[in-house]
Amino acid sequence: MKVKIIAAILFSTLFTFSCTDLSEDLYDKVADDNFGNTPNEIDALVGGAYSSLRGFSDAISNAYPTCEYVFFLNEVASDEATIPTRGTDWYDGGRYQDVQRHQWKADNGMILSAWRYCYAGISKVNSIIYQVDKSGLTPEAKAPIYAELKAIRAYYYYQLLDMFGNVPIVTNFEDQSLPSNSTRRQVYDFVESELLAALPHLKSNIVYSKMTQNVAYSLLARLYINSEAFIGTPRWQDCIDMCQNVQGHTLTADYFANFATQNQTSNEIIFSIPYDSKAGTLGNYMSSMSAHYLHRFTISPTGDYPWSGNGMSAQPGVYSSFAENDKRRKGMLIGDQINLGTGSVIIMDSGEPLTYTEDIVNFTDAKQNEGVRLAKYEMKAGESWERDHDFVLIRYSEILMMQAECYVRLGSPTLATPFLQQITARAGTEMPATIDLDFINKESLREFTFEGTRRTTNIRFGTFFQPWWEKGSTPAYRGIYPIPATVLATNSNLHQNPQY
Repeated sequence: MKVKIIAAILFSTLFTFSCTDLSEDLYDKVADDNFGNTPNEIDALVGGAYSSLRGFSDAISNAYPTCEYVFFLNEVASDEATIPTRGTDWYDGGRYQDVQRHQWKADNGMILSAWRYCYAGISKVNSIIYQVDKSGLTPEAKAPIYAELKAIRAYYYYQLLDMFGNVPIVTNFEDQSLPSNSTRRQVYDFVESELLAALPHLKSNIVYSKMTQNVAYSLLARLYINSEAFIGTPRWQDCIDMCQNVQGHTLTADYFANFATQNQTSNEIIFSIPYDSKAGTLGNYMSSMSAHYLHRFTISPTGDYPWSGNGMSAQPGVYSSFAENDKRRKGMLIGDQINLGTGSVIIMDSGEPLTYTEDIVNFTDAKQNEGVRLAKYEMKAGESWERDHDFVLIRYSEILMMQAECYVRLGSPTLATPFLQQITARAGTEMPATIDLDFINKESLREFTFEGTRRTTNIRFGTFFQPWWEKGSTPAYRGIYPIPATVLATNSNLHQNPQY
């Protein structure tokens, strides 16, 4: 048994390019048939699957956990965010420029990062399912554990379905064979079936940051609203049905409570990745990836704030798409940045004032202060490099927006009104006289700016393939990314996505 487990570990490590820590002695954990009989043991076991959502850091493709995985890739490919090259900063072989312009190739490090992030999480889940298989738990006791783990795995496969389409489905931790591609339809069906099968065994009440029925219904709603883009079959009513199954969540009165340091108290958050600097979590420094190097003096008179990377910003036109009275606009930084110690505008090393501008004159050689910056998550003095706010994956406002969109697509825009009214009332903005897809598309941008969902929305609305800032028309095949070149080089059973 020990040899088989070690072989399985080596295969999983190879398949994900050493991208997950499966080197622990699993046989020491499963040899005792009594393991898993206490709530603490079960929580510790399943907790490894949740911790995989934070990602990992290594020298292969991932320098910064979470940030450079799914979030960076999907944001920069959308009409929402950009990572301009500023002198020698943020060039990195042109990877961000290529994604911005929809000219990526299979050797782009961002694409490899996203692939490895998902399969590292899948490998982790498969290893834990294996441990549960070998435990002394009864079938009845195993059922809710399997449901929780398989729903987490379905979340990863949803990401792969969205980004890559035709990916291998790997569920057996002991299987050492090299997997082949499944079709996008097969991956779609797998995600759906896994979530539906898990639902009866998941908790029906709200359990923060855990895979509950509400989370599974939300993921199914995402699957169905994107069904036409994924497999060519619209399922608008099915999306509405799943949304209406979500119970107990409401909008917070304060939009920014969802992104506060202690955002775990928000009843709007349906699913998130928990972070706690004191607990040793790693990977949550999203705000620092956007702010200028000297921005710390706007937060503390002494600069008592961690280093900032001066990277991601909003594309030109995003900030100005918000009405002046839109409260959500405060989630972005523009204009003069004041040094709290001196009361004056911060002066950059160039001698120019640190004044964030919406325009980015030269994308490949941008100035240090160009671009509106991300300020959605709370930034405050005395924070450590690792932030304590949890990274939000699904909010209840998305459930409202999905229902509104589906009703419009089904030809009943009046039924969309009560859902949209909740969104606009909190933002302090006016409802339009006519609710159409154009409004919903633009309102989705304003509601979910910098939350990592915009590329998928662009594809669903068809705008992804139209010209916008710094890119021309995008051919249809680029609605999914290529299988990473290094993955193909190590697995002859895989074939590249069409036209790449």
